Amino acid sequence: MTSSDMPKIDVPTLTADNLVLRPAVLDDAQFIVGLARDAAIHRMYGGSAASLKPPYTEVEAREWVHNAMEHPCTWVIDVGTVIGTARLDRIDMQDRRASFAIGIHSPDWLGKGIGTDATRMVLEFAFSTLKLHRISLRVIAYNSRAIRSYEKSGFVIEGREREAGFVDGEWHDDIMMGILDREFSAEPR
Repeated sequence: MTSSDMPKIDVPTLTADNLVLRPAVLDDAQFIVGLARDAAIHRMYGGSAASLKPPYTEVEAREWVHNAMEHPCTWVIDVGTVIGTARLDRIDMQDRRASFAIGIHSPDWLGKGIGTDATRMVLEFAFSTLKLHRISLRVIAYNSRAIRSYEKSGFVIEGREREAGFVDGEWHDDIMMGILDREFSAEPR
């Protein structure tokens, strides 16, 4: 299922003490221009050093914002500055399921609980508002920080896809994780 096949969701603004998840707007490009593409973060997404690009140009920043605006269910992560996105992909209202993805692009904001909080906020919306039953994700096996964050949000490891990612000349496994509506609690674990 491509994003054009998914139902367009009226993405609301979600707020917590330390962050806002909201729909992207054109002015968000100003936060993206010049943002360095961090090598360590790129690797945690499963990218190789050879594919790392230089900082975002104005054209790339506008394209980034346009893609976020056109996606059926994406929020920008705003902490006074835009630091990334969270989204639901492959939303299937028949089977009441979707997959989840999140990316924080600034190393300055890692390790502060922002990703875990944003994940919980999206899960709350997915289960309470959209009435989804299941959310899944996949993460490269060496990204232990992300795996811990997902587990804090209630995801459980459901499987491993062996040698699914080729990063810097080596094969790495992907971990498949999932959470069911009855397993979710908006309260921190």
